[in-house]
Amino acid sequence: MARTKDPAAQARISHAVWEVLGEHGPHGLTLRAVAERAGCTTGLVLHRFPDKRALLLHARDLLHERTAARTEALEAAAETPRDALRAVLRQALSLTDETRQEARVWLGYLAAALDDEVLAERHRAGHGVFVARTRRLVAEIRPELTEAEVAATATVVVGFIEGVSTLSTADDDHYDAAAQLAALDRLLLVLGLDETSDA
Repeated sequence: MARTKDPAAQARISHAVWEVLGEHGPHGLTLRAVAERAGCTTGLVLHRFPDKRALLLHARDLLHERTAARTEALEAAAETPRDALRAVLRQALSLTDETRQEARVWLGYLAAALDDEVLAERHRAGHGVFVARTRRLVAEIRPELTEAEVAATATVVVGFIEGVSTLSTADDDHYDAAAQLAALDRLLLVLGLDETSDA
């Protein structure tokens, strides 16, 4: 992929891709919209992103980079697997302006990937990292579970996190931060993944 020579312009365009997708969804993510948001010409955007698919792939890569860095840091700082799992799952919820924007970008990208196998493959690769981390932490917390039980439990957890985050993008009344956290606490307790489960 060709690159612009101006690092500042690259940063503006990258930020514009993120904001436009988060605010307007995949239908609103156009080269013109990105150029207007970045304050540059459409030609400059085309120099880096030849088509809409390239814009979407870039947004998905940004999302992966942001969340991966955050989860790595949170897991490294955690004292126990239970602490790590809770921290990793909390950061994936839509609790702040930043994570709400991430949820909107994730949802917009996923919608665009429904009929685009290239986009879908990139999604599966990024999503697989989250699934693998969740499975590993569940196995560490519940070593008595079989591999199949660990996989099923992780699927419940991941489905809950991504479902609640997605629902919150359009219904903050029912899925505000307090409701999301209360539901997460309940889920971890029911699944035996809570710190109180040792008793």
